[in-house]
Amino acid sequence: MEADGLTNEQTEKVLQFQDLTGIDDMNRCRDVLIRHSWDIEVAFQEHLNIREGRPTMFAASTDVRAPTVINDRFLQQVFSANMPGGRAISRVGPAGPVPRNFTGFVGYVINFVFQYFYSTFSSIVSAFVNFGGSNEQRIVTDPLGDVMKFIREYYERYPEHPVFYQGTYAQALNDAKQELRFLIVYLHKDPTKNPDVDTFCRETLATPSVIEYINTHTLLWGCDVSSPEGYRVMQSITVRNFPLMAMISLRANRMTVVGRFEGDCTAEGLLRRLRAVVAANEVWLSQARADRLERNFTQTLRRQQDLAYEQSLLADEEKERQKQRELDAIRQQQEAVEQERRAAEQRKENIARQKIELSRFVPTEPSVDAMGSIAVVFKLPSGKRLERRFRETDSVLEVYYFLFCHPDSPDEFEITTNFPKRVLYSNADCNPAEGCFTNENINKTLHDVGLKNREVLFVNDLEA
Repeated sequence: MEADGLTNEQTEKVLQFQDLTGIDDMNRCRDVLIRHSWDIEVAFQEHLNIREGRPTMFAASTDVRAPTVINDRFLQQVFSANMPGGRAISRVGPAGPVPRNFTGFVGYVINFVFQYFYSTFSSIVSAFVNFGGSNEQRIVTDPLGDVMKFIREYYERYPEHPVFYQGTYAQALNDAKQELRFLIVYLHKDPTKNPDVDTFCRETLATPSVIEYINTHTLLWGCDVSSPEGYRVMQSITVRNFPLMAMISLRANRMTVVGRFEGDCTAEGLLRRLRAVVAANEVWLSQARADRLERNFTQTLRRQQDLAYEQSLLADEEKERQKQRELDAIRQQQEAVEQERRAAEQRKENIARQKIELSRFVPTEPSVDAMGSIAVVFKLPSGKRLERRFRETDSVLEVYYFLFCHPDSPDEFEITTNFPKRVLYSNADCNPAEGCFTNENINKTLHDVGLKNREVLFVNDLEA
């Protein structure tokens, strides 16, 4: 080192840098320090960046490369304006799309399948048209400028709005991947020429509940497709109708379009759709968070093991066994919680399926002046009162079907009279879904059990 003409201070910095980095070659340490003007802090920071695979501060690029986004429709939940919650459906009325019987349900399924294949076919045709050169190629020169222009114009036109991500599409994707959050990509055309876009921005996205949900649970990135940046994003995620919201999330270590909302819709419909997509894909983000936490924990544990190994091999082995027992306990606890959650979800799904299956057994309500009809008042556990007319020839089982399929009724309940108190039906000794009827009143008519007009029946929650 002295032959190289280094001063005592420079030689001391070489030795100190070697101790910090663990580099055996002192000549290499000297060259690194010379390249950084003998600033040991800057040289050490660059060494860490290179070792961890990040760009150095001297070679950093202003361009951010976007991760690959999987745009597979079989992995997406697709919603359109013609589906429940869409603006077109809300104009028709709430009773339009809901099937009332088995035939209507079959027709609804056939119509849904037809619309899906029709939209897929139209996407293929649109792709061939675009491939043929009908769309003008646009060069993206200032993606950040395109985004900021869209945000300024949007804020001026629509004062009430969610918070838009102030960055490029690539930056938004990278941040969503790094932070393990849902990313909503919002694309629209000129609102002055597209009434659906204007209505969606002015009414749906301006609703306080929508703003709160988007700001709390997602990152929102938006752009106008008339700009080069917006046009490029539109081409990458295949847009057919405007406005469009595409929800992107990390799924199996790949950024994937998991939800697609096409066309105008109501605020309630949008919230319902957003929650459905989040609920269906949150497990992937939870798994990624767990994997990341486990990787960080493993790295910390490895460093601790390396330090402990120098002190005592036996102590290090004992510590590793203790850590493994803790990991096993955490894993078992997580598995138990997950099993309970799956069991609860399965029970809810079974009850929902039973309600759909048993709804066809609910008797039709007779008119007010119909012969042999009586009005029955039900008092629910919540305090709500329901009034419904039945025929005297209707059975207690049919009354159960009505209450079980009602959304305000508990899942497990019993039906009793007030005075004298009699149990007309109880889930404790009867399970209609499995065809088990042990209650003697279950097949009796309302006339047989002595119900009169304006009779008050109490619905007691057995799970309370």
